Amino acid sequence: MSKEEILNGVDKTLEQVRPYLQADGGDIEVVELTDDNILKVRLTGACHGCPFSMQTLKAGVEQAIKRDIPQIKEVISV
Repeated sequence: MSKEEILNGVDKTLEQVRPYLQADGGDIEVVELTDDNILKVRLTGACHGCPFSMQTLKAGVEQAIKRDIPQIKEVISV
């Protein structure tokens, strides 16, 4: 699977997750997909700096992305 195909899959998954983040006044954007398949994202809005943001990222976003795109090794916030 090419980097472009992986990013397209990530975008599709984020479109499913995004409404939950937006309901709380936040959002997420992809920053980079590294060569070793680590996805770097930025939490924005209310999610930025929220004490629960890491839990949201790991338990919600990362699990959904890794379920749909198993090539992704990890999702980290930058």
